[in-house]
Amino acid sequence: MMRHQTESTHRPSAPPRIPEVDFDQAPFLVIWETTQACDLACVHCRAEARPCRDLGELSTLDAMRLMNDVRRFGRPLFVLTGGDPFKRPDLVDLVEHGARIGLRMGLTPSATPLVTAERLAALRDAGLARLAISMDGPDPETHDTFRGMPGSFQRSLEILETARNLGLSTQVNTTVTRSTLDTFDAMAELVAELGISLWSVFFLVPTGRAKAEDVAGAEEFEKVFHRMYDLSKDASFDIKSTAAPHYRRVILQRQVQERKRGERSAPPEPLTGGVGFHMGRGSGAGPAIPATARAKGVNDGNGFVFVSHLGDIYPSGFLPLGVGNVRSDDLVEVYRESPLLQALRDPDRLKGKCGVCEYRAVCGGSRARAYAVTGDPLEAEPYCTHIPTRWKHMQAEGVSRRSERGGTGKTQRLPVLGG
Repeated sequence: MMRHQTESTHRPSAPPRIPEVDFDQAPFLVIWETTQACDLACVHCRAEARPCRDLGELSTLDAMRLMNDVRRFGRPLFVLTGGDPFKRPDLVDLVEHGARIGLRMGLTPSATPLVTAERLAALRDAGLARLAISMDGPDPETHDTFRGMPGSFQRSLEILETARNLGLSTQVNTTVTRSTLDTFDAMAELVAELGISLWSVFFLVPTGRAKAEDVAGAEEFEKVFHRMYDLSKDASFDIKSTAAPHYRRVILQRQVQERKRGERSAPPEPLTGGVGFHMGRGSGAGPAIPATARAKGVNDGNGFVFVSHLGDIYPSGFLPLGVGNVRSDDLVEVYRESPLLQALRDPDRLKGKCGVCEYRAVCGGSRARAYAVTGDPLEAEPYCTHIPTRWKHMQAEGVSRRSERGGTGKTQRLPVLGG
């Protein structure tokens, strides 16, 4: 797949809403790892960041060409992440270029002294649409330990306040791990005071510096999902999960229960699609979308693609299976034609209980976590408590067949859809 060389000639248009995007043709969200350089030492860092920039990372011209290619998809949300994007001196120029050609530009910097009021103002003027700051604890002790930098908690608060005073839309990203479960409610109280637009709750994937023992259990996931749903009813900001699409299943289950009790008249809907904009309004503008059109969500390689600091193309930053490189391959062709990405977009290719789950088109499980735990990105989500009805029947039939063989002790692999 040769890289497309033509500069984008698209003119800005109204931002698309999730249901309007055909995920087989275009992602709703593109994340570019601008650099792996960062002055923090986060214990869970996906990128395993280091202090200095890599000489092989995409140049300014490379990055602008990348954005031109992304614009050929339409108007995806384009997020600059890292490492720390503020380690790049061309950051403002990059945001300005992306905004000028019509991309919706987001940014996730590290909370360091590099994030000054002057640079934030320049980014605002360049066209930055959303600033996201990570906060992983409600107090300095928890957060600073997590981020490996004393003073990071206070700096995060200062950055959010400065951005809000500048008129920038802000969000907070919080990672749920086994060690931070007890602080979740306190974190929710803090977030409610920060004047943000979105709280993104990330459920750890054991990749990079994150270890399997750091991941909370499936039951703990479920408890946090229900707490998030309860909070979402009264919160002044949107709440979404990251790397945990089964939160959408919990939302639907809760809303069905509410309808049965007469507490809800609207049809069930999964509220958010896995990205930082409300499903009903996409980017926060435009009329609400009928609930029947909203039941799809972004997942690894499905409405989502990640480009590394070296230009390598992945289904997501947490699913390190390369499918090309933007320096030599056409990103649009790779997204549409890669066999791996096509498989990730087909819910009937999922294995195990995910392959027969009644929620597979809405949820699909974290493909990154499935890969991290099992080595197969199409295997069942390993941190999900839900047992599909059909899977129960398949298990029962398998037990019955083994009994009929006289209890030999031999096991029979149960049939798997799309396996």
